[in-house]
Amino acid sequence: MLRLPRRVLFAVEAVLDVAYNAGGATVRSGEITERQGIPARYLEPVLQQLVRAGVLVGVRGPRGGYRLGRDARRITVGDVVRIAAGGEDEAEDEALAGGSPLGRAVVRPMVQALEDEAMARLDAITIDALCVQARAAGIKSANTTPMDFTI
Repeated sequence: MLRLPRRVLFAVEAVLDVAYNAGGATVRSGEITERQGIPARYLEPVLQQLVRAGVLVGVRGPRGGYRLGRDARRITVGDVVRIAAGGEDEAEDEALAGGSPLGRAVVRPMVQALEDEAMARLDAITIDALCVQARAAGIKSANTTPMDFTI
């Protein structure tokens, strides 16, 4: 079965948690750890990656934490997956550069087609759509004030 690495799942959960629970405020990493059950030692590097990519903004100080770097309607799950996966694909591609003729001509193109299809589907899902699903599922938000991005 094809699966996303835990690091990637943690990243998607973290961005969704920030989008769903921030309201007009920030969300501390400890709150994400508590709500999502993500160990802090795994969460912090993922959050920093997301900040460097502009998906999240880190705010320092006593009321610090994280907030979305752009509107939830403009962040796709595919964006987050690509950021969290980082250079994993490149390192794996280099390791498999040789391989058998069957692998190069048949198996790898099949797997690449599956990956392309999966990423296309993930690119079609926004963080905002996941927030809508969470509300429909009756999941309570930590912040009662929803974010409003009127432009």
